[in-house]
Amino acid sequence: MLSALRIKNLALVEDLTVEFQPGYNAITGETGAGKSILIGALSLVLGERASKSLIRSGADKSTVEAVFDTRQIKSPINRWLDENGLEECEDHQLFLKRTFSAGGTNRQFINGSATSLNHLAQIGEWLVDIHGPHDHQSLLHPNRQLALLDAYAGLDKDIAAFTALLRERKEVETERADLIVDEQTYEQQLDLLRFQVKEIAAAHLAELNEEELEQEHQRSSNASQLTHLAGSTLDLLTGESESLTSQLTSISRQIHSLHQIDPAAENLIELQEQASGVIQELQTELSAYLDRIELNPERLLELEEQIDALQSLKRKYGPSLEDVVQFGEKAADKLSSLESRDAEVSRLNAELERLSKELIKTGKTITSKRKKVIGKLSKEVVKQLRALGFKQSEFDVALESMDTPTQNGFDRIEFQFAPNPGEPSQPLRAIASSGEMARVMLAIKTVLAEQDRVPLLIFDEVDANVGGETAHVVGEKMSRIARNRQVLCVTHLAQVAAAADHHQVASKEVTKGRTLSTIKPVAGNDRVNEVVRMLGGKGEAVIKHAEQLLKM
Repeated sequence: MLSALRIKNLALVEDLTVEFQPGYNAITGETGAGKSILIGALSLVLGERASKSLIRSGADKSTVEAVFDTRQIKSPINRWLDENGLEECEDHQLFLKRTFSAGGTNRQFINGSATSLNHLAQIGEWLVDIHGPHDHQSLLHPNRQLALLDAYAGLDKDIAAFTALLRERKEVETERADLIVDEQTYEQQLDLLRFQVKEIAAAHLAELNEEELEQEHQRSSNASQLTHLAGSTLDLLTGESESLTSQLTSISRQIHSLHQIDPAAENLIELQEQASGVIQELQTELSAYLDRIELNPERLLELEEQIDALQSLKRKYGPSLEDVVQFGEKAADKLSSLESRDAEVSRLNAELERLSKELIKTGKTITSKRKKVIGKLSKEVVKQLRALGFKQSEFDVALESMDTPTQNGFDRIEFQFAPNPGEPSQPLRAIASSGEMARVMLAIKTVLAEQDRVPLLIFDEVDANVGGETAHVVGEKMSRIARNRQVLCVTHLAQVAAAADHHQVASKEVTKGRTLSTIKPVAGNDRVNEVVRMLGGKGEAVIKHAEQLLKM
């Protein structure tokens, strides 16, 4: 739902913040007071084109900010935000901002992230439907109409099954297309795959340990230096003059002499023996290490060639040896498939035929179910239209079959409306009168309230050319729709406004020689007075009438 809307320097508004509540919100006020500025501002923050003529006189830019509570929104908004590199919602709050200047600069933000007007428009389709002299009406799009019809018919599982079949058929078609190529290309593919498979297999990667190979190369390429270092160290241990071994022998004699004089020094003997043991072990290991060092130029060359070959494979098929192995396995599978191309193509053709038959069967089921509910839906909408003053209008759903399926089946539909008898039905988007359009939308929304997932509906001029009992019906239907979502209605009719859960009043005032539009919530006596003003009368009778309307 829309929680708050802030408008700065737009038309007659200098700086205005309006907070909204769940349920049915009515917006009233005298003509020219600025009621529709709210709707216009919201349209701007949802991506509508901005004119610099909207900027308040004396200001260099206009700004509109909207805050939405997303807890009741069923659309995958956070996933869409993430996919488009935008900040996700925190605490279920979605922040939209739009700024435009007299110089033509546009800046827009979603949750603080800079974005495009197109993104504002896209996210707006999940948030708001505006019905009136504005463009943000998702129900005018045939695809949206089809989705609502399918939800009304309970076709979610059928559509999901059809979409899965269509996706599977596309995958099989792609697989077959990869096999059906001209002979020259076919032979080139075979030659390339055979070379790749042979080259990777020749490296015997499954038997290799790259780390051990690198270590052996390191030792082999530094064999001379390693021999010198190990030999020098061994000389220090066992050399003829001043070797560590001879010094340890002297140390041993000295400590034993010390122990003979002082038996308490027995622990020194233990430590000396441990040290001698460690040195002896070091001497043994150094000797063995020297024996293992191999000065073998041929082996070094072999290692270098092997490492170069691995690096070449990684450059071609890597970046790691694991990637090279996986590439080889896939190439081998594709080679096997190509070598048995004719049989594989036959198998894929049979699979395509099976899937196509299944698609047609599922598509016919979907079409049949759609046709069954179209009559029911049309009757229910016509019933609502009658109550809204269209006494002789007609509503129907035109269904046209297509040869090429979409993810929703083989059908194309469009909601159609004929306001007067004898006139042909036309698509909803052809309705010229904005007031007429708003009431038709109200009728459709009333019937499809459970299926439509857009959380905020806005009706502007829904009461055009309406009065009396029809006005009561409009208010009742607004209240009914508002049980499942938030509704904002700009109205001139007391009956429509009195049915609202919450009431805002737009007014104009002159401050320091400048005209300002303000919008404030009203309740209690203030609300009664506003309804009295809308009724256009004076005296106790009008006040009682207003109070009765508010109690209905």
